[in-house]
Amino acid sequence: MTQISTSLQGGRGPADTGPATFGSDKLRAALAALDDLGLEQLRSEWRRLNRTPAPGRLSRDILIRGIAYKLQEAAIGGLSRLARRKLEEDEGGSHLGAGKPIATATRLQPGAMLVREWHGRGHIVLVQERGFEHEGRHYASLSEIARHITGAHWSGPRFFGLTRARGRGIAITASAGAGSSGSEAADA
Repeated sequence: MTQISTSLQGGRGPADTGPATFGSDKLRAALAALDDLGLEQLRSEWRRLNRTPAPGRLSRDILIRGIAYKLQEAAIGGLSRLARRKLEEDEGGSHLGAGKPIATATRLQPGAMLVREWHGRGHIVLVQERGFEHEGRHYASLSEIARHITGAHWSGPRFFGLTRARGRGIAITASAGAGSSGSEAADA
């Protein structure tokens, strides 16, 4: 058992592996002691507090931060139900670790024009109440228009620059009368 585990258990026996509750002086001492622990001791403390082994590639700094959070959570409590619910709402309803993508809806106002250049030719799309108009034809989705223009499957919103590739940012909204050049979408 590591020195931090012993100091946090406050004299309890080694059979108790769950997080201990303790006062602010013990918390300060425990947090300060984290800097003195080696990597294996930190992994052991992580395993004790989380009841699961630490992920293999976590750096020493991240291990310390995770352990410090768990120690503070044990001392002063975790997030309230309201805070957890709010975080879940902000995630688009997905639960932490569920692997669900966060939905970002782009709302286009009827009358907005989307402008995109593809292989030297300009394309203008007019947003309508129910669908889109491109070169005098009605389309139900931007993806249909992108497929018509490129001859390949594209995400319509991405093709017209309304969203960025995963990991590169958030959705961009277009307002009435404002066009998007779609310059961040690949031309290949």
